[in-house]
Amino acid sequence: MIQRTTIYPGVYLTCIQDRRFKQNCVSIQYLREMRRGESGKNALIPSVLLRGCKSAPDLRQITLRLDDLYGASVSPISRRAGDYQASGFYVSLMDDRFALEGESVLEKTLDFVTELLFDYPTEDGGFLKDFVEGEKINQIAAIESELNDKRVYAAQKLLETLCGQDPYGVPKMGTRQEVEAITPQELLRHYEALRRESPVEVYYVGSADPGRVADLVRKMFAREIRQPREMPGQTDLTPGVRQDRREAMEVAQGKLCMGFLTPITNRDDRFAAMQVTNGILGGDVTSKLFQNVREKQSLCYSIGSGYYAAKGILLVSAGIDFDKEDHVRREVLSQLESCQLGQITDEELAASKQSLLTALRSVQDSPSAMENYYSAITMAQTGRSWETHMDLLAKVTKEDVVACAKTLELHSTYFLEGGDFCAAL
Repeated sequence: MIQRTTIYPGVYLTCIQDRRFKQNCVSIQYLREMRRGESGKNALIPSVLLRGCKSAPDLRQITLRLDDLYGASVSPISRRAGDYQASGFYVSLMDDRFALEGESVLEKTLDFVTELLFDYPTEDGGFLKDFVEGEKINQIAAIESELNDKRVYAAQKLLETLCGQDPYGVPKMGTRQEVEAITPQELLRHYEALRRESPVEVYYVGSADPGRVADLVRKMFAREIRQPREMPGQTDLTPGVRQDRREAMEVAQGKLCMGFLTPITNRDDRFAAMQVTNGILGGDVTSKLFQNVREKQSLCYSIGSGYYAAKGILLVSAGIDFDKEDHVRREVLSQLESCQLGQITDEELAASKQSLLTALRSVQDSPSAMENYYSAITMAQTGRSWETHMDLLAKVTKEDVVACAKTLELHSTYFLEGGDFCAAL
C-alpha cells in the first residue's frame, strides 16, 4: 500500500507499507532548484550535519548511538532529479516487529535523526570549521575523481555542451572552486534557508501503519518555522549551442561521446518505448552498437548508450583508438539509421524489453530500491505508477521503437584524444 500525506505545508510523506522486509528505510530530502553556485552547498550540508550534533558531538558518539538502535545507519543524500536537487539523509533501521517487546526502533531512530538535522553545534555564526573543512576536502576529492575516470569525464563535458545554461548542466557537487570558497557561516545561512523555504519529501518503506509514521514525521518538524516556496514544474531541455569539441590529454585510449536529443522525456507517454529504443541501440550487451561496432567490427574497446530521460538526451560513449574516430562516428550513425528504418530483429526487441522489465521488477526486492524508485518518480513529476510502467514496457512494439528512433537528432560531440605524450609512445 502506498499512501501520500501532507504533514505540514511543504512537508510531504510517502508511506510504502510492506511487511516483507526485516529492515525499514526512511529518507528525508530538502528540494531545491538546481543552480550554479548553490549545488555544491546543497551536496555538502548532509555530510557536515553527520559529523556531530550536541548530544553526539563526534563520529564515535554517533556510531555508538546508532549501535544502540540495533545497528541503524544514516547516510547523506545528494541527488539530481531533472531541474531539482535533493539533499538530506537516508536511514536504514530494523523493523519494530523484530525489536524487544514494546520497543520502537522507528520512533527512537527518528528522534535521533531530528537531532542530527536540527540540533547541530555552531561557532562564530557558522557550522564548526573543522566539520566544514573536513567535508570540503572529501567533496573536492569526489569531484576530482571524475577526472580520473575518463569515460565519466568525457560524458560530463558533453552534457555541459548539450545543456548550455539549462539547470541539468549544473554539476551536482559543484566545482572545486565553488566548494573551496564555501565558509562555515555561508553554509549555515544556506542551510537555514533550506529549512525555512524548501519543500521536504519524506519516504518510508516498512511495516508500520501510515498514520503512525505520519505522527512521527509531524513530531520531527513540529518546531520548525517555515515559509515553504512552491517548486516550479520540471522543464524540457533548453539546449546549448551545437559544438564538436575536442580536448587533448595524456590518455592511452580515446573517448568519443555523441549526444542526441529527442523531445521524448520521462513525462511523455512514449517514455517506455524510448527506453526500449535505447536498449536496442546501445543500452546492453545485446545492442546493435555492442554487437556490431565492438564485437563484429572490433572498432572500439567499449561502447554503449545512456538515456537521460529527464531532459530527452541520449548519449553514446565509446573507448577507441585515436585513428578510429571517424569510422566509429559513421558506424554509430549507421546503427541509429538501421533502427529508424525498422531493421530490428524480434530477438533484439525481446532482449531490450526483458532487460528493462527485469530491472524494474528488482525495484520490489529491497526497501532501498523502492525508496529510490518512488522518490525519483515523485520528483520527476511523471504521474506514472510502477505497475503502469511495467505494463507500458511490455506493450512496446517494433513500430513504437522506429517512431522513437526517428525523433533522435545528433546535436553535439566530444572527443578526448591523446596529447604529445601519447604521440611519443
